Amino acid sequence: MAIDHYENFPVASILLPATLQRPIALIYRFAREADDFADEGDATPSERLAQLATFSHEIARIADHKPCETPWFNELAAVIYAHQLPLSCFNDLLSAFRQDVQQSRYNHYDELLDYSRRSADPVGHLLLTLFGQASPQNLIYSSAICTSLQLINFWQDIAVDWQKGRVYLPQEDMRQFGITEQHLARNDTEGRWTEFMLFQLERTRSLLDTGRPLGQILKGRIGLEMRLIIAGGDCILQKISQVDGDVFRHRPTLKSLDWLVMLLRALFPPLFPR
Repeated sequence: MAIDHYENFPVASILLPATLQRPIALIYRFAREADDFADEGDATPSERLAQLATFSHEIARIADHKPCETPWFNELAAVIYAHQLPLSCFNDLLSAFRQDVQQSRYNHYDELLDYSRRSADPVGHLLLTLFGQASPQNLIYSSAICTSLQLINFWQDIAVDWQKGRVYLPQEDMRQFGITEQHLARNDTEGRWTEFMLFQLERTRSLLDTGRPLGQILKGRIGLEMRLIIAGGDCILQKISQVDGDVFRHRPTLKSLDWLVMLLRALFPPLFPR
């Protein structure tokens, strides 16, 4: 299993209260299906955008308190109304997925952060709202965690994204380190590739650390789940570092032993530091 910026949020986990498992599963379904519209299959860009437009249409109907045309969206609407979930989060997700269809390169790191703000952060915002923990400071911590997980997903999936015609590496940094798209095309780690990757990993690790306090602030099962998520991000960063950034030949995944170590770190943080 690898780090994925959706799968690394609590999705109907056995750790979570039964009353919230279905709402979380619906949020996950929305994000996962919309993401698949942008990524999966052989649809043309116009067809992908049309599919995403159907979701935008349903969110607009929810905003107007009108029945949805897609049956399962009516159940999602009930969850949104009951928990007062911000519709802006769903629209931000759709905005990011549309961008995936229309944009394949990013000039600056800040552009990746803006994309992540819309592609990953909304899920954390929605979950904190479900748990009644969406304080301004918690949202800041959550965004740091969500964005770092999105970036980790970019770093581990460089080769996968290249096959889709996408490069989620800051072009500015590539020029600074002498990295070209030929490195990606040839699975080439020569030159300053390792230095380039370690730079990205350190910046991402620092961002993940910024959100780390949320794992202690949140209590009970959601706190445990959050600490487990953070430990997973730590683990993938460490694995990429250990292979000097060669994600072409060593795409990092989480093994059974990794999950055991992560669980111990989540349960007993002082005894099992990273």
